[in-house]
Parts: sequence; C-alpha cells; structure tokens
Amino acid sequence: MTQAVLLDTHILIWLRLAPERLTPAERRAIDIAPCRYVSAVTLWEIAILIGLGRIESSPRLFDLPDGIEFLAITASHCRELLDLPSIHKDPFDRMLISQARADRLLLVTRDSQITAYGKAGANTANLAQ
Repeated sequence: MTQAVLLDTHILIWLRLAPERLTPAERRAIDIAPCRYVSAVTLWEIAILIGLGRIESSPRLFDLPDGIEFLAITASHCRELLDLPSIHKDPFDRMLISQARADRLLLVTRDSQITAYGKAGANTANLAQ
C-alpha cells in the first residue's frame, strides 16, 4: 500500500526548479502517492529564503503543480508539537514533522536532522540513493 506524502521544502524547490536533483526513488514516491501535500510552512520558509537571498525568486515556487495539495496548519498540528522531542530547533522542520505525525503522512526529505528523530518523529523517507 502506498502512503500520502508531505514534501519537505527542499524537495518542493527541486521539484519546481531542478527536477533532475530528485532521485528516481524520490520521484517514484511522489508519483505513486495517493495524495501529495505541500505545507503552508513550506511556502512561508521559501518566502523567507528568497528574502534572505538564499534561493532565487521564482513564481513557480508558489504555484503548486497539478496533483499537489496545500496543507494548512491546524490546531491538531500545533498540539502535536508538544509531544515532539527537541532534537533540533528549526521551527519549519518541527512543524512539518508534526503535520506528518498528526495526519499520518510520509515526509519525503533528505534532511538528516529530520530523519534523526527516528520513531519519535514522523514516518520519513530519505530516498537519496
């Protein structure tokens, strides 16, 4: 059975601007998922990264591709933060983990700080190989 996925920020950036950076396994996980989500926190983080000059501005980053749905931040996502271990302090990553946990989504990421949460975090997929 396949699982709905939540895309980490860097995965969305690559999907929109540099799809060749995605591994075949990442591409397949995204393609076969019954539902694909991008969080409001990801779009917020992208806006901040553009503002800081860390990534180049592109309207494609804010236009979600067909088949990818917007995931708003809900009260249950915020409550989930209370049970999340404090492994690292990035508020964007912590919310993505909380959303994935609360909604039982597979979080597609290459971020080792996110995958370091292990079973205490969300169900994550580092498909870099």
